[in-house]
Amino acid sequence: MTIRRMDNVLINVDDLEAAIAFFAELGMEVEGKALVEGDWAGRVVGLEGVRADIVMMRTPDGHGRVELSKFHTPSAISSEPRNAPANTLGMRRIMFTVDDLDDVIARLRTHGAELVGEVAQYQDSYRLCFIRGPEGIILGLSEELG
Repeated sequence: MTIRRMDNVLINVDDLEAAIAFFAELGMEVEGKALVEGDWAGRVVGLEGVRADIVMMRTPDGHGRVELSKFHTPSAISSEPRNAPANTLGMRRIMFTVDDLDDVIARLRTHGAELVGEVAQYQDSYRLCFIRGPEGIILGLSEELG
């Protein structure tokens, strides 16, 4: 076996508190917070003078994690349009299965989230949508039917 598990997905953000609130509204819990700095941190990410706050968010089942990071030094840079379309190269979204899609959309909208397209149904199996939250983060949401 090559890998044992997928540990987490990292999202760099400018407004850390807004991102934490957004993922908490989705049902994720803060697992830990830390300030990361020093030579070792710079060697890992290939940058000098790294100083960043990180927050690890955990899914309710304990298996999935999203790491949110705010760089203080060096300052974060944008590599693509803020609201890049779904066909932009690179990582586009994180997909979550939810119990009640309409409820989750309504709650995330209180954090400024907007539907990217519309809620669609795939056969009799799923209702799905993409939603854009703070920092342009795109989540895929699915609700199993039946």
